[in-house]
Amino acid sequence: MTGTLALVGAGEFLDTMSSVDQVLLALAGGTRVAVLPTASAPDGPGVPEHWAQMGIDHFNRLGAQTDAVMALDRAACADTALAERVRAANLVYFSGGKPDYLYNTLVDTPVWDAVKEVLGRGGVLAGCSAGAMMLGAYLPVFSRRMGMPSIGKWQNGFAFVPHAIIAPHYNEFPEVFSGLMFSGRPAETFLIGIDADTALVGSDGHWQVMGARRVTIKHEHATQRYTQGEAVPL
Repeated sequence: MTGTLALVGAGEFLDTMSSVDQVLLALAGGTRVAVLPTASAPDGPGVPEHWAQMGIDHFNRLGAQTDAVMALDRAACADTALAERVRAANLVYFSGGKPDYLYNTLVDTPVWDAVKEVLGRGGVLAGCSAGAMMLGAYLPVFSRRMGMPSIGKWQNGFAFVPHAIIAPHYNEFPEVFSGLMFSGRPAETFLIGIDADTALVGSDGHWQVMGARRVTIKHEHATQRYTQGEAVPL
């Protein structure tokens, strides 16, 4: 991985993440940002547009030139004109929504190839919530059982963080509940729990916590917590 990955727990495009995003812009080597609200497309008309405008307003306030790339389905992700707009960015940012939809919409498309090119030339790939989850080795496909969310199955992620299951919004649920949900995760994986208003940022094998809260690393028999500025061994 030549560039920088930023795994964000929650809080994309809010003022609470401004200091983190300023660092990401500095690491990106340029101020051109592509915002992709793809993961929110299943939430209905107007929702991706809302996230897109939030992203434009947020990054423009930080001095960036922001382009909302509305690649909301596989047909759009196959559009070479949209891929070129992504390729022109220094920082690509995926906001939240449905992680399985996001992965299945992007995989093996020109838009995703463009994202990888940005990262490969030293840019930044940031994902919040679903955008972070897709970068792990596996991601859950959620269903509802007796009115409660449960994991119906697991599917492959892009595995930019090998063997990792990435759990955003980690501080928003009781840890025992998160533990139960992820107890059936694939063998030889570990959990990265990222709180809201917090990012785990990695480059060249080195990872660091940025933001207001904590990152939790949970292996089979050990749990470690890390806060702002601390290095995280993965």
